[in-house]
Amino acid sequence: MGKALSDQQVRDFREQGFLAPVPVMPTVDAAGFRARLEAYEERTGRKLESNLRHKVNLLFTWCDELVRHPRILDAVEDLIGENILCWNVHLFAKEPDHHSFVSWHQDSTYWGLDPADVVTAWVALSDSSEHSGCMQVIPGTHRGEQIPHVDTFHKDNLLSRGQEIAVDVDEARAVALVLRPGEMSLHHIKMVHGSKPNRSQDRRIGVAIRYMPTHVRQLNFRDSAMLVRGTDAYGHFDEDPRPRADMDPAAVQAHTAAVSRVISGLMDGTGKTAFRA
Repeated sequence: MGKALSDQQVRDFREQGFLAPVPVMPTVDAAGFRARLEAYEERTGRKLESNLRHKVNLLFTWCDELVRHPRILDAVEDLIGENILCWNVHLFAKEPDHHSFVSWHQDSTYWGLDPADVVTAWVALSDSSEHSGCMQVIPGTHRGEQIPHVDTFHKDNLLSRGQEIAVDVDEARAVALVLRPGEMSLHHIKMVHGSKPNRSQDRRIGVAIRYMPTHVRQLNFRDSAMLVRGTDAYGHFDEDPRPRADMDPAAVQAHTAAVSRVISGLMDGTGKTAFRA
């Protein structure tokens, strides 16, 4: 037995490439995280879009707390070991009855991380159902080779480059990862996954936290990450600082510098200087 996962769950992850649902916190706690996010959006009159959706943990104390949640880290440790970096955090918010979607893709396509020992914890802050456009996965696809992708830059695609797999995906094999607020799914960096539009009357809000062991390298540029458990004996990444307060000047400066490097690496060759809204 691990800290949070059973031996069978670990075997299932190795074989299938995902686990869901995995309980993290009571629904009321998830509602508290959501409230802190939406309080900022209400106060400023703007949604978290474009560059603000990336490395959210550098800007907001609520997200910094979330990436360090012991229930999340215990489960991740059972999969990748005790020395853990948080590389990136992406906010995926689909507005009610909206046409935004996530195309079938592999996270590993443009990230430049090697080896592929990277796990995403996708934490639901609202109901994530088939009606609201929950994540769907194709089991076992993480065990194959990297699949060719094409960039579409589709205006409704929530991915940075609108990237999608360049071959047909057998959607009959898809598994819907239905989550209640406070639950999470875990998936491997090479897992083929995507999601459909939100047809419900509530926002579908998920926080995708990208964790990796400290031995992983960035092949494309000098990157940054945040040590959230254990020690880092490798130093492959610059250290991302924790925010002292939401959107304080030092946090905004650190976020701008970190995201600029990520944009330069992940958007190389596209002519783009910012992530898509």
